[in-house]
Amino acid sequence: MKKQILRFGPWILLLAVGTIAVPRTANTAPAPVPPPEFPHMRAAANELREAKSELEHAAHDFCGHRADAVRATDVALREINQAIACRR
Repeated sequence: MKKQILRFGPWILLLAVGTIAVPRTANTAPAPVPPPEFPHMRAAANELREAKSELEHAAHDFCGHRADAVRATDVALREINQAIACRR
């Protein structure tokens, strides 16, 4: 019996010290990320950016409407960004 205690004693001591020395932490799951504010307005801004890019890289000028459409897209993007920034 003494031999078994002496044989397993260091392991038991190591386990006891290890459980005392290592603090147990609570569930450390990451905090949930809140959804972005105004998801439809942000999606609309992304779509406008893509439309503007297509207009700028188009091969023809759509009967003179391309330049007007690019300017109107810039205005719309500016308004959407200001609306998102305004939190009244």
